[in-house]
Amino acid sequence: MTGKVFLVGAGPGDPGLLTVRAKELLETCDTVVYDALVNPDILQFAPYFSDRIFVGKRCGRISWKQDEINALLVERARLGERVVRLKGGDPFLFGRGGEEAEFLTAAGVAWDVVPGVSSALAAPAAAGIPVTHRGLSASMAIVTAHGAEQGPEQTGGVNWQALSTAVDTLVVLMGANRFADVSARMIAAGRDAATPAAVVQWGTYPHQRVVRGTLHEIASLAAAAGLGSPAILVVGEVAALGEQLYDALSSVSESRWSDGGGDWGRVSPGPEPPGPERSRPGSKPARGWSEYPPRFPN
Repeated sequence: MTGKVFLVGAGPGDPGLLTVRAKELLETCDTVVYDALVNPDILQFAPYFSDRIFVGKRCGRISWKQDEINALLVERARLGERVVRLKGGDPFLFGRGGEEAEFLTAAGVAWDVVPGVSSALAAPAAAGIPVTHRGLSASMAIVTAHGAEQGPEQTGGVNWQALSTAVDTLVVLMGANRFADVSARMIAAGRDAATPAAVVQWGTYPHQRVVRGTLHEIASLAAAAGLGSPAILVVGEVAALGEQLYDALSSVSESRWSDGGGDWGRVSPGPEPPGPERSRPGSKPARGWSEYPPRFPN
């Protein structure tokens, strides 16, 4: 009997933003294969007997290769299991969900996709930034900072020359240590260096942090404040509007994300993010735990 793989978006971090469908699948799965940006609190919805296999990629640590993850999904499905492949945000937005779907299709394994709330929208919102706003932003683009040091002629490189002035709001994911390169490329491509910008770290978590400034200075301000991954960069006039709305969000609402800060050039306070030990649940599942990948045959 062949099982099925579900490519599931875990959302941006806050467990309250997990979809109903994602929770239902977690509650009935045999195995959860999850990434580094999945909030470990979400794993509580999986049965106590389920395997919870961490395959996240972390700099400087042993990590799974993509072909090993693909092989694991096929192996578990062919054992007749219901497998939840849990990814931060949305599985089809810079999550390699499409690659895994292709591999599963080629292997003859049934699969389905469950969209998730992406940090590209949720993190700005939690910082009071509407990515579109009448009179300020009628268009937006979501791009990756990976390859920011590359030119558009290289495979996978973002064409910053074409993109930087083509849309009102740019949201840049996956590359807190590349924001300086991104900003420089955008300015070189014609984006005004005085354009409002913001960096949001750990968006939608209680320890969310926000720093605001101009495109020219935002990378240095974020670095000085100690903001690292995971973080997003928002560039556009809406980032300035976000300063006003974030203050209102923290003063008149019960938002669990706002912390009463976010002035230009000042990082809003917040506790330190959870340490590496929180990358796994508190107790070992009855059926076993896999921290690092087994070696599959080529």
